[in-house]
Amino acid sequence: MSGRPELVVATGNRGKLREIQSILADLPVVWRALDAFPDIRLPEEGDDYQANALAKARATARASGRLAVADDSGLEVAWLGGLPGPRSARYGGPSLDDAGRVAHLLAEMRGLEGEQREARFVCVAAWAAPDGASDTAFGECRGRILSAPRGRGGFGYDPVFFSTELQAGMAELTEDRKHAISHRGRAFRALRASLVARL
Repeated sequence: MSGRPELVVATGNRGKLREIQSILADLPVVWRALDAFPDIRLPEEGDDYQANALAKARATARASGRLAVADDSGLEVAWLGGLPGPRSARYGGPSLDDAGRVAHLLAEMRGLEGEQREARFVCVAAWAAPDGASDTAFGECRGRILSAPRGRGGFGYDPVFFSTELQAGMAELTEDRKHAISHRGRAFRALRASLVARL
């Protein structure tokens, strides 16, 4: 036994799991993936990032008896009224994979140019303890939607998101450069002090 506390990441998304562990890699914890607790069922997600993140973290903490972290994130395109938003992972229908959702988004945006393609990634990160204590933090990353996928990294909508801050496609960035400016990186770094205090 290492004596380090266990921290469960409340997601079934392997890409997100890797990112959270990488962003918080220096924490003195033993990481646990959700698949180590097959009886845990994450709650249905609604239209509020903070409520979704807290619900996932709290359900996992209660069921596992361990501290849990979760996030809820999404891509928001102003011209589309903020869509896909909190339902980004289900945009276009439940049968689509990442590539299918990207293709659906590009079809929705066909013919849009310049400012019409502006977008942002947003994320609310949360931790929760079995005793009910919890906290959240927010992060965002601004950019625009490319007309076609670029790069080989990342997951989800990364291949069509261009960071105006770094002047590069999100899927073209190294892991470290992506975490430095990403919505998830910013949210979990903002949450870190509170999480460390709880540990």
